[in-house]
Formats: sequence, C-alpha cells, structure tokens
Amino acid sequence: MLVSDAVEILLVEDNANDVELTLRALRKNRLANRVHVARDGEEALAFLLPDEPDGGTILPRVILLDLKLPKVDGLEVLRRIKSDDRTRRVPVVVLTSSREEPDIARAYDLGVNSYIVKPVDFESFVPAVTQAGLYWLILNQPPH
Repeated sequence: MLVSDAVEILLVEDNANDVELTLRALRKNRLANRVHVARDGEEALAFLLPDEPDGGTILPRVILLDLKLPKVDGLEVLRRIKSDDRTRRVPVVVLTSSREEPDIARAYDLGVNSYIVKPVDFESFVPAVTQAGLYWLILNQPPH
C-alpha cells in the first residue's frame, strides 16, 4: 500500500456543480493540486481497490465521499473502504446533503472519520471544504 504523492484527495461526487464548488474551494486555498474525482461509487472502488493482486494500491491522503451516489451508494463504498486492509486507515470524510440520523449513525458505525453536511450556499460551502482540507491534509498525522 502506498500513500500517493500523485493524489492527495479522492473526491467521490456525482453532482457536477458540487464537484466544481469543491474544487473551487480547494483551489482558493491551494489544496487542489492533486485531486482525483470519481463520479460514482463503482469508479471510487475501482480506483481504491483495483482487482490486480500484485498492483500496488495507491491511496489518497483523504477521501471526500458523498452518500447519494449512482451504481454503488456512499455507505457501501465506505463499508468496503473500511473493511479492506489496503484502505481501512485512509481518512474518509462524508461530505453530503443528508442530515438524516440513520445516515449519520450508519456512517459512524462503518468507521467514517468525519461527517459534514454540505452547506447550501457557496459562501458557507467554501469555508467548510477549506477547513476539512486543511485539517486532513495539513494538521492530521496519518500512520505510515
């Protein structure tokens, strides 16, 4: 397992507007140099857990994960990430519009590191994404 210098953030988001807002917020604070975007849960899992047995898994430093995704939903993506030895230590931040208590409880039961409800307006969205990025990329000390 390799923590990649090529990808610092894996953004798993199917909404094009939210992708653009997130990238803009990260760029504004120079945190978007190495972001990979997965547009659905299946794409995220293929990126994180390739089928090649001898291919080294290249891991991002943090995963920003939406819950409402096509093909494979975010809770299932989270379950697979946290149950696989290759990826279980990668911090996962749920960044979603869902305030539903069952979603929040299930995410924490599955091992999410943080749960952030997306603010609806850009003025609030930028600081939320910025603070999450700064914490997980700058302040957090992951195991090596």
